[in-house]
Amino acid sequence: MTTMHVTNEDLRDEVLTELDLDPSVASEHVAVTAEGGVVTLSGTVPTFFEKWAAEGAAKRVKGVKAVVERLDVDLVSGHLRDDADIARAVVDALAWDVTLPPTIQAMVRDGHVTLEGYVSWYYQRYNAATTVRRIKGVRGLSNQIAIKAPVGATNVLTNIEAVFERDALLDAAGIEVEAEGPKVILKGSVRSWFERAEATRAAWSVPGVSAVDNRLVVF
Repeated sequence: MTTMHVTNEDLRDEVLTELDLDPSVASEHVAVTAEGGVVTLSGTVPTFFEKWAAEGAAKRVKGVKAVVERLDVDLVSGHLRDDADIARAVVDALAWDVTLPPTIQAMVRDGHVTLEGYVSWYYQRYNAATTVRRIKGVRGLSNQIAIKAPVGATNVLTNIEAVFERDALLDAAGIEVEAEGPKVILKGSVRSWFERAEATRAAWSVPGVSAVDNRLVVF
């Protein structure tokens, strides 16, 4: 079967279409260029959440191998808040999320939030970041939350391979899994950036995993 070649212009147009279809993104804020599968997003958006959503939309497009994100956040007047106000909002939002333990700390500087501490599961780390991205006034996020996996988990490698085989969103045939204790290394190739991210999520879902080194290449 012959593989259709996607031109830079076609890929740019596909990304623009995906941005247009995403209700979280005002596509007129985002300029897109593409070269050799590498997509660059530039422009100015009014919220940090929209910046994150635009990057996610670009990564969902088939043919995208990497995304260079150069979007600036220029908060509208109604979203401007000082660091103390943002910090209180972050603390409250994390406390109200029933999926999160009280082991997460937050620091705010010039609207940029840094999350530290530890959780037991990757989904908790992800949920904490998602919660912060939605808070009014946030300009950036650094997620430094560590994963402290539950003690006693065994057969990490076998369990990950089984998860990959069950996952309808993954073509497990192109993925090689290595385990060095609680650290997992993913090698090989996948068809899209979305599939690469799904492989990371699936690996993190296995008990006993404390680190995932994703070396998968998008072809």
